[in-house]
Amino acid sequence: MLRIANINLPLEGTEKDALALALKKLRLEKDQVLSFRISKKSVDARDKGDVHFVVAVDMALKNEQQVLKRLKPGIASPLPPAPAFPRCSAPQGVRPVIAGFGPAGLFAALTLARCGLKPIVLERGEAVEKRARTVETFSNGGTLNTESNIQFGEGGAGAFSDGKLTTGIKDKRCQLILKELFDHGAPEEILYLAHPHIGTDKLPQVVANIRKEVIRLGGTVHFGARLCGIQITKNQLTCVEYIQSGEKHEIATDALIVAIGHSAADTQQMLYRSGVNMIQKPFSVGVRIEHPQSLINQSQYGKFARHPALGAAEYHLSHKLPDGRGVYSFCMCPGGTVVPAASRENALCTNGMSAFARDGEDANAALLVDVKTADFGDDHPLAGYVLQRMWEEKAFRAGGSNYHAPVQLCGDFLAGKETKKLGSVTPTYRPGVTCADLKAVLPGFAVDGLRAAIPFFDRRLKGFALPDAVMTAVESRSSCPVRLPRDERFESNIQGIFPCGEGAGYAGGIMSAAADGMRVAEAVLKKRGMMEE
Repeated sequence: MLRIANINLPLEGTEKDALALALKKLRLEKDQVLSFRISKKSVDARDKGDVHFVVAVDMALKNEQQVLKRLKPGIASPLPPAPAFPRCSAPQGVRPVIAGFGPAGLFAALTLARCGLKPIVLERGEAVEKRARTVETFSNGGTLNTESNIQFGEGGAGAFSDGKLTTGIKDKRCQLILKELFDHGAPEEILYLAHPHIGTDKLPQVVANIRKEVIRLGGTVHFGARLCGIQITKNQLTCVEYIQSGEKHEIATDALIVAIGHSAADTQQMLYRSGVNMIQKPFSVGVRIEHPQSLINQSQYGKFARHPALGAAEYHLSHKLPDGRGVYSFCMCPGGTVVPAASRENALCTNGMSAFARDGEDANAALLVDVKTADFGDDHPLAGYVLQRMWEEKAFRAGGSNYHAPVQLCGDFLAGKETKKLGSVTPTYRPGVTCADLKAVLPGFAVDGLRAAIPFFDRRLKGFALPDAVMTAVESRSSCPVRLPRDERFESNIQGIFPCGEGAGYAGGIMSAAADGMRVAEAVLKKRGMMEE
């Protein structure tokens, strides 16, 4: 099988056209082709007068080695072997425990289950089907469930987002993760699109299907089960404790994968008190900004903005401030909504999500400013959580102390005046919004940073500084403010504890968290002598 990359395909181009262009590059006839598929597809919109697709194709050919020999270097290359789950010897030792069932926990559990270890999963939130109803109830003005919400529950925070599968990491496991997601119900296009996503309407079912596979392979999943303690003997984990339905339970184990996500401050406190090493980690704070999706499409695609092959346009923006801080867009949700992501009482934070179709009227993205550890004002490892909570409590009060979010028009924010009335962009946040001055919610460096960056972004993406664009506060959970150091065996300073994923400071998104979950699961297998080093 050979891969032929960098094929320019018109927006109207078909798979048949891609095959013809690939054959032209190879100087071959169609009868030489044994199989063919598009393996990568992206949009090239650098020239607004010539927006087109760039594709790569994978082809099995007759006499492949002879074809390769006569081609110039770089035209085609052999495909490496497809990645696979590790081959393992017979299971050894007690059952491992995984705390958290977001992307890291899901793929750690799947990896261990495929190798016969029958993991036990503790998830403080609800199963994703029930969790979806709980999230909807809160969005409609109901009571916040502090144990099951957009942050906590099966699938993690990513289950109620855009379901983005893009990542900057270069890890062979990513290809396997995409295949597993597809095999468990995700759309086939995630296997070849350059910027794949599943959508918050489809991702929950994919998550549920992976859980069913873990259980079929002998794993156990406890919902409503919050990790509340660990027992250690001679620096070795011997037992974990959890609370479920008000009762405390214990599990004897020598391996705990800590995949608790970026928002479980209470669990981090327990681990810190138990002696697990932690260090401060920079994070970010800012707002969600909403524009008409049509404006983003026009800015990105020009005269091709309405072309049916393109769909909703995305963007990614970044700017370096004179003081060294970065300002950047994050988790951009085309055709999406801003959602209530609170997990603590009397504190408010936001996130964004999109359905698979991305067919909403508005585009939204987090607009974030770096928070340095020097801003924490305390050397305690968990001081970042204190700062995060302070901003979220300010947002809660500014919104009316009822989980309505404070909003400000972009034009008013730049002019330094409170918003009194909304304009042409209708906020999508539920249960509701309150006009405010976000200067009262955000730290001064974030206000200054956003005011400096937005005009710069407007020069790169025409219309970004739209006066009626809606800024909703506060976005504070883009990453974890703490890291749990681990050694070359992926263990913390306490043997048997394996920090993992976003909550440990080793991932930032669905794909990187899932890959880290697999990586840590493999470390557990190696420690037990079930997998070669």
